[in-house]
Amino acid sequence: MAKVENRMNWYDRIAWGIVIPVVLLALISLYSIWIAAANDPKMGSPKQTVLIQAIWYLVSIGLIVLVMQFDAEQLYRLAPIAYGVGIVLLIAVLFLYNRQVAADTGAKSWFKLGPLTFQPSELMKPAFILMLARVVQKHNTEYSHTIKNDWLLIGKIFAWLIPVAVLLKLQNDFGTMLVFFAIVGGVILVSGISWKIIIPVYGTVFVLGATAIILVVTPGGQAILGHFFRAYQFERINSWLDPSGDTSKGAYQLWQSMKAIGSGQLFGQGVGKINVYVPVRTSDMIFSVIGETFGFIGSCVVIFIYFYLIFQMVQITFETKNAFYSYISTGIIMMILFHVFENIGMGIDLLPLTGIPLPFVSQGGSALIGNMIGVGLILSMKWHHKDYMFSTAGDF
Repeated sequence: MAKVENRMNWYDRIAWGIVIPVVLLALISLYSIWIAAANDPKMGSPKQTVLIQAIWYLVSIGLIVLVMQFDAEQLYRLAPIAYGVGIVLLIAVLFLYNRQVAADTGAKSWFKLGPLTFQPSELMKPAFILMLARVVQKHNTEYSHTIKNDWLLIGKIFAWLIPVAVLLKLQNDFGTMLVFFAIVGGVILVSGISWKIIIPVYGTVFVLGATAIILVVTPGGQAILGHFFRAYQFERINSWLDPSGDTSKGAYQLWQSMKAIGSGQLFGQGVGKINVYVPVRTSDMIFSVIGETFGFIGSCVVIFIYFYLIFQMVQITFETKNAFYSYISTGIIMMILFHVFENIGMGIDLLPLTGIPLPFVSQGGSALIGNMIGVGLILSMKWHHKDYMFSTAGDF
């Protein structure tokens, strides 16, 4: 690679098209958490809840600044270290998980540090994306694209995915596992693997997913799937397929969310006005606050902000013209897209309920840090792409 003179000042090197949407989502987050906490007697002080989230944002901003200092070469070298640290944390939480949080959520995936809880799988997401980008980058440098070599690349990708998936299975965190599969699915699409492989593989995954849903609602089907899923997960599928079937038990949260969003109608109830109680509203069901207070118009504005953020991420990826960066950004984009689609989808009964937060909006420090590290990685593309000229994908 050849280093070139960089005449851009620091202001021009910042991707404001990414920074501004994230700031807007942060303001929406603090407002939504405030209103949700103020109307939930179980949440305690709204001021304290919002203050804690604001502190997490400040910590995340510091991490963004730190991540932006690493260029592509340094990220390439750090990928195995980040992946290794993530695996160690995922193993450690199996022994040191907080029993009370596990009893409440059903997942052994949270450390508790004083009054704070932390989910290491959220840190594993950007670490896994870096490792995945390194694996694809290295393979494409060493091998040409043939059917045999493409299958070899898929094998390498899944070799790094399987340890993560197994550990998440042991934690009983199926929702987070789906995020990692979404990341892999996106990176495979841009890795150069032949469509002769992609189409049958993705078709098989679709058929398996559809078959699993059919088995859930078929007599005896749950007995077959019982080796892989738990009773509450079957209940979530049933409530998704029939949300009005039992609104006092398994479908209660979903039904209340739909009522809240529906009550917002076109323009919403108004700032600070929510009348429908929704469990876990500050985190998983935060979109119901937006739907109820700002209505259909406000909800569309929030979705547009996400669309604009993703568009800016894609644009920066094309500007840098670097294969390694493109794999990183694809993983981050898929991570954010899956979170947005799943969180909003489950709130309006488009998808089954999972413990997937809304990026940059839901309450929670670990999810916010994971997403902000992803933002930092993409910001580093704009920050460094004038420092080096990459002639090929194999310049590392």
